[in-house]
Amino acid sequence: MEKYIVKDGKRLRYGYTTGSCATGATKAAITMLLSNKDVEEITISTPKGWNVDLEIKDISRTSDTASCAVIKDGGDDPDNTHGMYIYSKVKLIGSPQIHLAGGKGVGKITQKGLPVAVGESAINPVPREMILHAAKETAKEFNYTGGFHIEIYAPEGETVAKKTFNPKLGILGGISILGTTGIVEPMSEKALVASLQLELNILDENNHKNIILFPGNYGRKFAREDLSLNIEHSVKISNYIGEVLEHLNTKNFENVLIISHLGKLIKVAGGIMNTHSKSADARMEILAAYASACGGDSALARKTLQCITTDEAIDLLKREPFYEDILGMILERVRYHILSRIHNDANIGLVMYTNSHGILKVDENGKQMIPLFQDK
Repeated sequence: MEKYIVKDGKRLRYGYTTGSCATGATKAAITMLLSNKDVEEITISTPKGWNVDLEIKDISRTSDTASCAVIKDGGDDPDNTHGMYIYSKVKLIGSPQIHLAGGKGVGKITQKGLPVAVGESAINPVPREMILHAAKETAKEFNYTGGFHIEIYAPEGETVAKKTFNPKLGILGGISILGTTGIVEPMSEKALVASLQLELNILDENNHKNIILFPGNYGRKFAREDLSLNIEHSVKISNYIGEVLEHLNTKNFENVLIISHLGKLIKVAGGIMNTHSKSADARMEILAAYASACGGDSALARKTLQCITTDEAIDLLKREPFYEDILGMILERVRYHILSRIHNDANIGLVMYTNSHGILKVDENGKQMIPLFQDK
């Protein structure tokens, strides 16, 4: 697909979703059945408003059944399903109905909280509508009044799904047929946030009242190895602290334990709710400000500003008699900014650590919550 977007000075190519692949394969299979001719390329319309030309692969057909595939193209987005063959097998039936199902390599829904009912194939609502619309329009084009049985399948799906969020989301046995626009926008933050919100939805729908949030890559390992916590009901929220906190307002969690490296939490203490370095990096400025507020002089502030890492800054600040006051103020301000985003009754607990120094500070709520996640 030769459409591009420029992000951070880089030219990145758009792709198309598994939903678009399934739609294209379905439209091609029906066209072949009703025209009695092979189809090597098909054009579909997408909810984004773009038409997409798709190459058709691995054609097989009889008088009443046809199957074919479209190769998934994720563009320049890091995508585990890129290069997969997404198939549609269509069988003509006499009654004017359309039956849509998932076959081999398409997952099954096993938990509530997803946009598809438990027990159904993991074909999301927008791709489902795209497939059904393409089937109806193609039938109308050929004046066909019968119906179809449509099976979407992906032979590599079960293997590829193990590299995705699906097992954790309760989607077992394969990939999901996804996409709200039909188009993959490279490096889409919206898609990442949506996946985090989906994880929270599932935990909520399955009545898990106590959860852990990790704003970074090391939190899970730290929670397991240093705190001996069971992290089954947890979500790694990356840099998207603000979006996740606002989503919590729609959920029914009672206790939310946030376990985070100082490098992330110090930004939140300054009101920064997207902690990616490209959005803001005021770690040393915030640490220097709190050191000064707790009794540090201008020389200490200058030395703090010269630190490269938060571990280095902690090495410096630990020498001061008001070190614990600094840590306390950080967590106090983190709580202040978190509560500015959360407006329900969830209790928030905070654990702050660094890789070199281990636990720096746990607030009172955090101390009460830690036992909730320890195996009895």
